[in-house]
Amino acid sequence: MYPVCGNRMDRRELIKLRNQLAFYLFHSVCQSALGNKQTQLASLPPVIDDSWACKYCPQMHNCFLYSRAVEQQMDKDLIPPAMAPIIEKETQHLKLSHLQYFSLWYLMLTLESHCRAVKKGYKNIWLMPASEREKAGDCIGNMIIAESVQEASDGQFLHYFQRKNGTMPGTNLLVGDRVVVSGEKTLFGLSAGYVKEVNVTKISCLLDRNLSKFCKNTIFRLDHEEGISDIDAPLGNLSKLMENSSASEKLRNVIIDFQKPQFIQHLSSVLPPEAKETVANILKGLNKPQKQAMKQVLLSKDYTLIVGMPGTGKTTTICALVRILYACGFSVLLTSFTHTAVDNILLKLARFKIGFLRLGRAQKVHPDIRKFTEEEICRSKSIKSVTHLEELYNNQPIVATTCMGVNHPVFARKRFDFCIVDEASQISQPICLGPLFYSDKFVLVGDHQQLPPLVHNTEARDLGMSESLFKRLEKNKNAVVQLTVQYRMNSKIMSLSNKLIYEGKLECGSEKVSKATVNLPNLKNLELELFADSSETWLKETLEPNNPVCFLNTEKVPAPEQAEKGGVSNMTEAKIVLFLASSFIKAGCKASDIGIISPYRHQLKIITDLMTSSCISTVEVNTVDKYQGRDKSIIIVSFVRNNNDGNLGTLLMDWRRLNVAITRAKHKLIMLGCVPSLSHYPPLEKLFCHLNSEAMIFNLPSEAHERVYQCNLL
Repeated sequence: MYPVCGNRMDRRELIKLRNQLAFYLFHSVCQSALGNKQTQLASLPPVIDDSWACKYCPQMHNCFLYSRAVEQQMDKDLIPPAMAPIIEKETQHLKLSHLQYFSLWYLMLTLESHCRAVKKGYKNIWLMPASEREKAGDCIGNMIIAESVQEASDGQFLHYFQRKNGTMPGTNLLVGDRVVVSGEKTLFGLSAGYVKEVNVTKISCLLDRNLSKFCKNTIFRLDHEEGISDIDAPLGNLSKLMENSSASEKLRNVIIDFQKPQFIQHLSSVLPPEAKETVANILKGLNKPQKQAMKQVLLSKDYTLIVGMPGTGKTTTICALVRILYACGFSVLLTSFTHTAVDNILLKLARFKIGFLRLGRAQKVHPDIRKFTEEEICRSKSIKSVTHLEELYNNQPIVATTCMGVNHPVFARKRFDFCIVDEASQISQPICLGPLFYSDKFVLVGDHQQLPPLVHNTEARDLGMSESLFKRLEKNKNAVVQLTVQYRMNSKIMSLSNKLIYEGKLECGSEKVSKATVNLPNLKNLELELFADSSETWLKETLEPNNPVCFLNTEKVPAPEQAEKGGVSNMTEAKIVLFLASSFIKAGCKASDIGIISPYRHQLKIITDLMTSSCISTVEVNTVDKYQGRDKSIIIVSFVRNNNDGNLGTLLMDWRRLNVAITRAKHKLIMLGCVPSLSHYPPLEKLFCHLNSEAMIFNLPSEAHERVYQCNLL
């Protein structure tokens, strides 16, 4: 083969083709011609009239699929007559329902991708000065590296930044947020990473590059990045679902056509005699619903859905399931949307001396799991040849990765008996599809009564993009097992979600769990300090361990919300939250046992700033979304909204978000807000009815905020 040098005309024509394609991709959606203002997918450049060229094109499947599912539905004349039968032949295995599913999800993914691109404002990183983006709280400029850079792990570097002149500005950046680091005026996108700590003088970040090579006088800017919204992976999975293969056909039948799941009649046919004793020992540590889940999975020919209600031990259940499948000789692909969820299961699994292969970059894996990663195993066993690497892949019956990690080469040659997807109710359908192509059966674990997949675009949400695969398949009730025995909340806290959401199905795992209260050994000393005034009964009731649920009504207190560019906040509520957290710590509760939740990021920022200046910054402050799957002994929830103009917003309209907020506390749940204002939200109105009937609402006196401002507990 000899290289052929491109001349000017060749380059010119390539650029023209590139520009044409870019134009169509940029205008990938349009308004419907029917006049109903509904958005629809637009056509791509016309299909070329050259069957020979198409035959050898690597994008033939995607091209023909889009043409058949989208363009031919708009106008069949868009297709060259000679190509129409070829396209029909290549896509004849697809039913109309399959084509409609493809076009709908393609549209929703496109809408969401455009929305996130606008929201992220990537271009503003180089088009807008840091000082302008600072006003919205999305950036911190004029920063220098304050201390020597430390290598926290392989490929991750801990940087400390401080303001070159003056104090840190107000910002929406919170711990865990993703940031892009650039030079103040040039050198854009030098590094990316996550915020590790924020205080009034410094901000520390774990970055993917060491920036110490730049001169000491280099001025940096830190821009908030909303997160990854790569459209390639979900579109790739959607395309794969439409392939003419047995694996794709089976998934189409189950997911699109709702084919009823099939089951094996007798457990003995799947349970090897040599595994019976091991399985019996594992089952001894499980409750009745968990045992039923194990049986359902083993008998299933297609799929099983495990509904993990709050505190019912989803991680324990998954760990037991993997152990049982391993004992029976089955191979297992274990996945979830986040690295944290995958590693939480593996940490439990590692205690039972069961080997597994963890795919993914080592720096994103929990430190205690890194020895099971591909690169660490290769290093420890000195694996340097493709043959030995292939042996490693083939000899591992349990492989774990995220849903986005299934593009690894191992999946090109390896197939699994079972795929288990944790957090399935939070994962969008096309992302959840990824690992399912590589297994004969699958298990989805989640709870559609908690947070759904995050969708920013309103139209995409209305079209159904927030419906997870878990929710879609839950219509087949015979494939569903519910975990109803919970070990987190005491009975009073559990009663809230039982009444509002779960129709009384939740039950405490033991008498000890049911009657558990917060331990405050220094409460009596604190009472002597705080309760000299008899009007402080609200505070006494709030701190009382035998009052597990308290809603503090700020109706009589001057506690209006403030709407700023950074978002919605409520300073009075923030100060009361700080006062309560301080009181519990002084009463003997560990700061690590207290969690503060608010649906609004700006409120969290204000609370964090107040706590930093009061030396109790170790109390965790986060959004409802970030707290899903986690718990604390004491949870304090600030609802923020308090206005007279009827401006409601949408966050508090979601009953699933409320369900997560009220099920994070083990021993004490304190909620704070203005009851009349919040009653405009249907989920909260229903909550107040229950709280009123149980005498769990406490009205703050009009001077309560003054008492809070005067106190200096820490």
